[in-house]
Amino acid sequence: MNIRTSTEVAAALADGTPVVALESTITSKMGLPSPYNRECFDRVNAAIRATGAVPAVTAVINGELWAGIESHHETMVLAAEEKLAERDLPVAMSAKRTGVTTVSATVTIAGLAGIGVFATGGIGGVHRGAELSFDVSSDLGAMSRHPVIVVSAGAKAFLDLPKTLEVLETLSVPVIGYQTDQFPAFWSRSSGLGLSHRVESAAEIAAIARANTTVGWRGGMLVANPIPREAEIPAAEIADAIATALVEAEQVGAIGPKATPKILAAIAAATNSRSIPANLALAESNARLAGEIAGALLRD
Repeated sequence: MNIRTSTEVAAALADGTPVVALESTITSKMGLPSPYNRECFDRVNAAIRATGAVPAVTAVINGELWAGIESHHETMVLAAEEKLAERDLPVAMSAKRTGVTTVSATVTIAGLAGIGVFATGGIGGVHRGAELSFDVSSDLGAMSRHPVIVVSAGAKAFLDLPKTLEVLETLSVPVIGYQTDQFPAFWSRSSGLGLSHRVESAAEIAAIARANTTVGWRGGMLVANPIPREAEIPAAEIADAIATALVEAEQVGAIGPKATPKILAAIAAATNSRSIPANLALAESNARLAGEIAGALLRD
C-alpha cells in the first residue's frame, strides 16, 4: 500500500534515522481544547527530536494515509472535525475525507509505513459495563495485528482496567512496565494492578521487540510508562471526577467513539482543568521514551 510521508520522514526511513509515529487525535480539538492541543503537538514533537528521532504525525488527508505530515498540513489536522479509527480508514480513503487518527488507526498506518514505535497518551480499552454493551476499543485488537511498540501511560482511567488487561492477555499482546511493577492509570501512576514484566531501560524494550520477531509474533507490544510523579493526580482524588464524568456522558447519550471526548471534557471541568497539564506531561514523557526506544532498536 502506498503510504504518504513527509519529506523529512521519508529521508529518515531511507537513511536509518529513528522515527516515532504520533496520533493526531490527541493534538486535535477532540483530544485537548485549544490552545492546549497546539501545545501538546509542539511538546511531543520537540521531545522526540530531543532524542535524535524524527516525529511522524499520522492523519488521513483527502483520502490519503499519511505517516508524517508536511508543515502546511498542520493547521488542517489540528482543526479536523472527524476522528478515524482503524475500521474507518477504508471508508475515509474511498470518500477522500480528512480526519485525525486514533490509536488503532495510527498503529495501522505506522505498521504499513514500517515505523516500529508509536507514542500516545493513553490507549482505549474495555469500557465499564462492557459485559452488557460489548464496548471494547479497537485499539486492543490493532496492537495484536501490527508490529508496533505502543508507548502510553497505561489506559484511560475511566475504563475497566482489569478487563482491559485481561483482553490484552487474551490477544497475546505483551504489556511491559517501564520502571514500574503496576499498570498506570493515565493521570495516576498506578491502578493497583500488577504487571508480570518490568524493564528499566529503552534497550531492554528493544531487546524484547527483537525476541518477539524471533518467536514469530507478528503483533506489537504495549509499554506502560507512568505519568511523571510531579504531574500525577492521585487515583483517590481523580475517582470522584471520573464518576461525575461518566454520569454526564451517559446523560447526553455519549457512547462508543463519542464517549471519550465527552468524558475527558467533563473530567477537566471536575478537576478545575488540572487534568490538562497532566495530559500534556504524560504525552511528552511518552514521546521522549518512544524516541529512546526507536533509537535503541537501530543499535545492535
